[in-house]
Amino acid sequence: QVQLVESGGGLVQPGGSLRLSCAASGSIFSFYTMAWYRQAPGKQRELVATITHGGSTNYVDSVKGRFTISRDNAKNTLYLQMNSLKPEDTAVYYCYAPPNWGQGTQVTVST
Repeated sequence: QVQLVESGGGLVQPGGSLRLSCAASGSIFSFYTMAWYRQAPGKQRELVATITHGGSTNYVDSVKGRFTISRDNAKNTLYLQMNSLKPEDTAVYYCYAPPNWGQGTQVTVST
């Protein structure tokens, strides 16, 4: 079983940027698809972005053009670059490498 540890969350003003990282305890080379999810207070967990082993990506419409998912298989790390952040992006962000979940990192977008 692979353990996933997210980092990089925090408080940022609207329009700002954050880069989330997800470090895996073992090799992520074998995970065909990895993903970032988020869960806002009182809402269901939502798929934000996915990336295949070959680098193909998909995004939920609300983050297209603002977020970029990437992976470094050599470093066993998944990333989420978040630009032009909005208050509605506020949530706990989770890394997912099926069937493993990280513990989450809080992102708060507020003045």
